[in-house]
Amino acid sequence: MNTSFRNLEASALQLITSEINNKGSSCITNFLSNEQLASLQESVRIEAEKHKGSYFAHHGGGEIESCLLGALGASPEFRNMLASVYQAGAGQAAYSDEILKVLRCVQGTSGRRESNCFHYDASLVTALLPIEIPQDGVDRGDLILFPNGRRIRSNVLINVVEKALLQNALSRKLISAAIRHKLLRPAKLQLVPGNLYLFWGYRTLHANEPCDPSHRRATAIFHYGDPHAGSFATRMILKLNQRRARRATALGTQPTA
Repeated sequence: MNTSFRNLEASALQLITSEINNKGSSCITNFLSNEQLASLQESVRIEAEKHKGSYFAHHGGGEIESCLLGALGASPEFRNMLASVYQAGAGQAAYSDEILKVLRCVQGTSGRRESNCFHYDASLVTALLPIEIPQDGVDRGDLILFPNGRRIRSNVLINVVEKALLQNALSRKLISAAIRHKLLRPAKLQLVPGNLYLFWGYRTLHANEPCDPSHRRATAIFHYGDPHAGSFATRMILKLNQRRARRATALGTQPTA
């Protein structure tokens, strides 16, 4: 298996940052080779069979490190890209060079429950790698974005309050209703397997649309650069999210927050 990945020049990294700032996201087309994408799709297929058609998510761990995602997260080229994009966006280097890796798979009826869960990420840089996603039809699980709607907060408590106000069932229902009635017009990305999508996850309220229950939606997410890294609140939120994800995987449902 080829574990070499794209090595971007400084000019390309500057373009990525410019696109994120001006358009809300940047796409690196054909980031994976056909062989690499096929390898990841086979890894997802094996995991999906273990979970018998239900939702699952892995936050780090052996399932991720043993497949191509582990090699990608460890590659100097990929790590340099995330570090450079973070520095351009934050004006300084990240507190930690740790990459939080997540593999999420929506299948069966979990696609409806998982959709429209609007949230801000804890990390500034979010890199989304679609592995398996339907390309046709209405319910493709497109990514919905309200790009760059807030700045990096100087106080972690402001960040916590903002997340609490928006990342709850009532707020999500109101946002979804406003989108349906065209009162809100978010950006929408149709994700293509093998491409890499980058955006300011911390600054961008985002979610995914429903996915057809007859199809599988598998994505890898790489989170880099928590502006509030090291704070007690950040550690508690991370532990809570990981606990919810483990519980949701055990039940075959998507966590609600």
